[in-house]
Amino acid sequence: EHRWDSREHMVRESRQDRELGACPRESLSFHSLFTTLTIAREPRSKHRAKDGAVGTGQGCASASSGAATATTALFDPGRDGQTPQAVVLVGAPGMGKTTMVRKVMVEWGEGALHTQFDFVFCIDCKAIVLPMEASVADLVSQCCPGMRVPPGKILDNQKKILFIFDGFEALGFSLVQPEAELSSDPREVKPLELTLMSLLKKTVLPEASLLITMRPTALGSLRQCLKGENYMEILGFSAARRQEFFHRYFENPNKADIAFRFVRGNEILYSLCVIPVMSWTICTILEQELCQTKNLLECSKATTGMMMSYLSQLLKHRDRDNPQVLQEFLLQLCFLAAEGIWKHKVLFEEKEIKDCGLDQSGLLPLFLNERIPREGEDHERVYTFTHLHLQEFFAAMFYVLEDDGETVSRLGRLEKDVNKLLESYNKSRKDLNITVRFLFGLVSQKSIEYMDKTIGCRISPRAREELLAWLQGRHRGLSHPGRALKVSEMDTFHFLFEMNDKSFAQSALGHFTDLDLQDTKLTLYDQMALSFCIQHWAGLGSVTLRGCSFHWQDPEAELDVSVPCALVVRQREELPCPIHLLCRALRHRDSALQVLRLQWCRLSESCCAELAALLAEHPGLAQLELADSSLGDSGVRLLCEGLRTPGCRLRILR
Repeated sequence: EHRWDSREHMVRESRQDRELGACPRESLSFHSLFTTLTIAREPRSKHRAKDGAVGTGQGCASASSGAATATTALFDPGRDGQTPQAVVLVGAPGMGKTTMVRKVMVEWGEGALHTQFDFVFCIDCKAIVLPMEASVADLVSQCCPGMRVPPGKILDNQKKILFIFDGFEALGFSLVQPEAELSSDPREVKPLELTLMSLLKKTVLPEASLLITMRPTALGSLRQCLKGENYMEILGFSAARRQEFFHRYFENPNKADIAFRFVRGNEILYSLCVIPVMSWTICTILEQELCQTKNLLECSKATTGMMMSYLSQLLKHRDRDNPQVLQEFLLQLCFLAAEGIWKHKVLFEEKEIKDCGLDQSGLLPLFLNERIPREGEDHERVYTFTHLHLQEFFAAMFYVLEDDGETVSRLGRLEKDVNKLLESYNKSRKDLNITVRFLFGLVSQKSIEYMDKTIGCRISPRAREELLAWLQGRHRGLSHPGRALKVSEMDTFHFLFEMNDKSFAQSALGHFTDLDLQDTKLTLYDQMALSFCIQHWAGLGSVTLRGCSFHWQDPEAELDVSVPCALVVRQREELPCPIHLLCRALRHRDSALQVLRLQWCRLSESCCAELAALLAEHPGLAQLELADSSLGDSGVRLLCEGLRTPGCRLRILR
C-alpha cells in the first residue's frame, strides 16, 4: 500500500471552501499509484477466488474504471433498490482497505462525492487516541479541531454525513452493550463504547452513513450490531490490474516492463501479486535489485526471499518484546498449514483454531481470514489462509522451525519428518511441489539469518543434509544402469535456485554429467534457475533440450488489446535472444560441455550470434545439434563466423 502522511480528518465546508487533510502533491502521488481493486458485493460461501486467493465473499465484481472508480459506488442502491446506510468493507491484511479509505477521502475532497456527502469524518482506529467519555459532537470536534462550522450545525443535516472507521477491530471494545443505555442525542456525553455503539445501532444520527473497514476475523460480533448494512470484500488485483500496478509503481516504463516480465515468468509470485501489499513488496525488492545490478537476470531474491519480506511487512508493527510468543504461535500456525496440505484442506473450523492455540487476536488476523457466511447460513466460524501459497509456505516452515519438542507432540500425530514429505512428493503427491520448493529456500543460510534478525524466529539448518541426499538419490534412481548419470527433472533446478547456495548446488550436481529435458516450456524463471545450476555444475558434459521452448514473456500478453502497440513493439525490440541465459551460463569458466542438443526448439536467426560466441569461446564443445530450426541465410553466416574462429573445436554439426 502507498502510505502518505497520516491525517485523522478531512472536512469540506462547501465546494468552494475546502479543508483537505492532504496537500496537492500528496493527492497527485496517491492518484499516480492507485490501482483499481476487485471487490465482491455479496458474501462468498464455498468458492475461492482465482489465483489461490482464499476470499470471504461470493460473486466477484471488478470495480469500474475511469474518474468515478469504485469509491463512488460503495453506497449505490442494492438489488432491493435500497441505498445502504452502512457499508462494511472487509479484507485480509494488505488487501487495500486503508488505500480504499484514502481514495474515498481524496475523491470526496475533489468533489466526486459532493452529491452524496457534505461532511466526512474519518477515524483511523489503529492510530487515533480517543477519550474515555465523549459525545458524537466531541468526536467530530476531535477529528476536526480547526473547523469553522459548529459541530451542532453540521449534525443537523444527518443525510449528508459520512463517518469512516478504518481498522474497526483495533478499537478492541465489546460490542455487547445494554440497549437502554444507548444515546439518541449527539451532544450527550457517554462512555466511548456506548457512543460508538449508538452510531452503529442508529439510535443517534439514524440517517447518517457509515463506512467501516475491518479484517474478516472481526466480523462475527459486528453483524449483530448493524442494521441495513452492505458487506463488500476486497479481493485484490485482477490479472490486468497487476500489470497496471507495476507500471504505476516504476516511473521508468522500461523498468516496469522488466520487473513485470520477471514476475510473470514465476507462477508463484505472479499468483501472489493478487494481494496488493505483496505486489508492493515485490516491486520494492525488484527496484532495489535494479539499482544494485541494473539487471534482474542477476536477481538474487528467489520466491522464498519475497515471501519472507512479505512476512516481515505483516509483522512489522507487532510487539517484539517476547519473541518466544511469536515462535510458539508460528509453530502452531505451521502445524495447521502442514496438516491442511497433507489432507488437501484449506478450510479450518473454529475448534481446530482453538485446539492449535491460534485464537490470539493480535496475531491470528494477520494470517487467517474468517469466511463470511451467506445470509441464512450457519454462522459457525470457518477460517482460511489469505492465499494457498501462504499456506504452502507455512507448511514448509513446519519442518524447519525450531521448537522444544513439546509443542508438536501436543498438537497431534503429524511428525516433522522431512524424508516422508520428500518421498511422498517423489512418488505421487506432485501437489507438494511448492511446499518442497519453499523448504529448500528456507534452509539457505541467507534465509536462516533473515528470519532470525528481521522476524525473530529460528530456522534449523538440519534439513539441508536430508535435502542433499534426497536430490542425489532421486536422479540416480532415474538414470539407467551403466549409462551417464543425468538430471531430467526441471523441479530440481527450481529447488537449487530457491536455496541459491553455490556450494550446495555443486554438491547436489557433482555426481551427474548430463542434463536432459524434453518438451518443456521454459519461462524466464525456469531459465534463470537452469542458468544458476549450469554455472555451478562443473562436471556437466552434455546438455539435451529436445522440443523445449524459451519464453521471455507471457504469449497471451501479446494478445492483450489494452497494451499499446508501441509498448509491445518496444518490448520485443529490447528482449535478448531466447537462449541468451543458456548460452551465457554454458560459457562459464569451468564448463566441461562437449555436447549441446537443441533439436526441435524452433530457434530463429536471432539465436545464432549467441551460438557463434559459444563456439568461439568454448574449445571443449565438439557436437552441436540444431534440427528443425529456422536459422535463415544470415543466421548460418553468423554460425560460420563462429566456426572459423581459432577457438572453435566443433567436430559434428547437425
